[in-house]
Amino acid sequence: MPPPCELVTVPARQGLEAVDILRLSTGVGPVLHDNAGDRLGFLVPPGTADCWDLPGSSCTRTDGRGLVLDGEPPVEDTGWLVPPHTDTAVTDPAVLRAALGTAARTIELADGYRASEVRRVADVRDHRAPGR
Repeated sequence: MPPPCELVTVPARQGLEAVDILRLSTGVGPVLHDNAGDRLGFLVPPGTADCWDLPGSSCTRTDGRGLVLDGEPPVEDTGWLVPPHTDTAVTDPAVLRAALGTAARTIELADGYRASEVRRVADVRDHRAPGR
């Protein structure tokens, strides 16, 4: 049976970036997605909530007891994005924090690039407009 765990929840877009980052580096433990597609939940060791303070995320406090996995998702209206496996029972909180930070910076850069491209295209259209 997998060890007890807690759950760090993050916005889906940032979480998906972090999953990719973790898969390419140290590995990722089980990850839940909510059925609405808004949030992802990373399983982390018990006690993580005691020091988790990353803005935009939260950690379910279990007073050190942890959630116990029995194969089914431990939270209602969720499913497994990354199911429990033996390679990585839970995600290391320090590694997760770093991956979420990298993911946030990646999203910020991508959104900034898109915004500058939209402005550039609009500028080109303005210069081509008849009568200018």
